Amino acid sequence: MLRELCYMHTNLSDTDINKLENIAANLPIIADLVKADVFIDCMTRDSNTAIVVAEAKPSIYPSMYKYTVVGELALRENEPAALRTLEIGMATRDLKAITQENMSVKQNVVPIKNDIGKTIGVLIMEQDITDHVNQNKHMEILAETAEQLTETLISFMDKENNITYHVNDAIVMFDKQGIATFTNPMADELYKKLGYRDNIIGMNFNNLVFDGSVFDKVIGEQSFNIREIDVGKLSLQVKYAVVKQKNRLVGVIMLIKDITEVKEKEKELILKSVAIREIHHRVKNNLQTIASLLRLQSRRIDNELAKKSFHESISRILSIAVTHEILAQNGVDDVDIKTILSRIKDSTLDYGLAPHKHIQIEIQGDSFTIDSDKATSIALVVNELLQNCLEYAFPDRDSGSIEVWIRRGSMYSSISIIDNGVGFNVYEVRQGSLGLKIVNSIVQDKLSGDLHIDSSPEGTKIIFDFKNE
Repeated sequence: MLRELCYMHTNLSDTDINKLENIAANLPIIADLVKADVFIDCMTRDSNTAIVVAEAKPSIYPSMYKYTVVGELALRENEPAALRTLEIGMATRDLKAITQENMSVKQNVVPIKNDIGKTIGVLIMEQDITDHVNQNKHMEILAETAEQLTETLISFMDKENNITYHVNDAIVMFDKQGIATFTNPMADELYKKLGYRDNIIGMNFNNLVFDGSVFDKVIGEQSFNIREIDVGKLSLQVKYAVVKQKNRLVGVIMLIKDITEVKEKEKELILKSVAIREIHHRVKNNLQTIASLLRLQSRRIDNELAKKSFHESISRILSIAVTHEILAQNGVDDVDIKTILSRIKDSTLDYGLAPHKHIQIEIQGDSFTIDSDKATSIALVVNELLQNCLEYAFPDRDSGSIEVWIRRGSMYSSISIIDNGVGFNVYEVRQGSLGLKIVNSIVQDKLSGDLHIDSSPEGTKIIFDFKNE
């Protein structure tokens, strides 16, 4: 059937068709291995149409198809993954398609190439997009390994056309007795690196595993098993896949990925994270020490205006210290904006609120992360605005409320400080307030934003925005 379809609809040579027939004979093995419907499609003489020349349904897993689709056409608008891989010879993974039975599926497609590297067909593995979450997880693993497994099977069937040098994982195939029957070049290189001097083909499974796995137990689990192990100075990720055909054991495939470099980078990141955390911790301690010294100095000053200036400076220093304290806890350069503002609120109430007053500060709105530089600037601005609210908004009142609203935008985000105090003359205060001059300078120069103030006897609303990046 495959040969007749190829003669009728394609320009493939007899050699190419022979290769497709050899692979088609092993489709049931692949279908059981990946637990999915698998197909071979070839490009027709119409560049927008492929044709199904072979298929296999899994024997241990339900098929999505009621009827055979061999001989049916695959159109570009329905199966873009198949046509893409046929045209460019590269794998396509997890792309939506519409089947000949009008079902929505996700396809993983890998190319089948001839001896000169020309794509002569594609192997398609399909998943029902309505499948259970567990099957989604299975197909994620399949998407990662399908190309490697397929290339291995093709190479196993045709030693003269060995294309496994493209595969970065070491692959070892075992028969049902647990004897190694096939290795790719990466496997040979890995085992030599680990001190194996003899050809590993013909060796027993128990002599080739590194994680203590037992062949009978691997067979019994009958699913993808993934483990990470350390062998000498190497970090390896090992996967086992049981291969069955018509419910009969064919063998086991072992894939080994060298993740040493990845693990080394992870260690470097952890060390850098610890170093960053320690730096922020020391900066926080130094700032708190400075604030303590200023507080001691302020107690020796009788001039109330000078003492007030000291307290304002202490508050600003502590607002910066808050940012470094949170960064020291996280060990990263990004911090949640709500966390920063919550700590600023607590600090402001602790140091800026008179004992007899009852002022409520609520923080509402969006939560998102910002970098440390932006966090420090926002902390200074919000601290300054909250201090001004506590000092000037409720002169003859013992209670009041302040709301802090966070709005995240696509390019600019904003923070609003809204109180129900007595208000003030915006133009008079703009001329003489050092605090507002500091706020304006930080918003414009550090945050690339603008400051807007709206005040009346019913209260004051101050809003400033800042660029997200």
